[in-house]
Amino acid sequence: MSYGDYQNQGRDQYGDQQYRGNYGASAPDFSDVVNHAENHGGSSSSLFSQAASFLQQRHGDIVNDSPIDEDHVVNSHRRFYGGAAADNAGPASSNELGAGAAMQALKAFTGGGAGGGGQNQLIGLAMAEAEKLFDQQSANGNASGDKQSAINSAAEMALKMYLKGQGTGLGGTGGPSGLLGLASKFF
Repeated sequence: MSYGDYQNQGRDQYGDQQYRGNYGASAPDFSDVVNHAENHGGSSSSLFSQAASFLQQRHGDIVNDSPIDEDHVVNSHRRFYGGAAADNAGPASSNELGAGAAMQALKAFTGGGAGGGGQNQLIGLAMAEAEKLFDQQSANGNASGDKQSAINSAAEMALKMYLKGQGTGLGGTGGPSGLLGLASKFF
């Protein structure tokens, strides 16, 4: 086995340190969110990698951040995915795009359309959804901000949703059906 093979084996076995930081075994590992995003039709691997790094750097702040603004998330989702409030009230911010995409990802995730999975599956799905939504809204002249910010926002919101659904930080309810309970509040 060559030296390069050992390097690859170590990276594959322990995850890419770029996404985990130097926090030891208890730190969250976001190394596979890029693969999850690409598996859900996303094509911006460099943007997804930057979002994974963003999550790693801000994880502590996100966990201790204020609760989810449920009205903002629901209204953003309705604006882009239909419903009573579906309208085009001018250009959408990256934050609105990310919130709407994260909600759509949660809907697919809890409805079985994403094949279940864990935290990184939901985050990857949200990032792929944000990429698609940004491109769609940008083509219609309805997006302000940049795609990276929308993807970061979706990733952060998806992490918050997952943590709340699991009862970890953010005043979550926890329990085995935490995410389903959270999703039912929105749909």
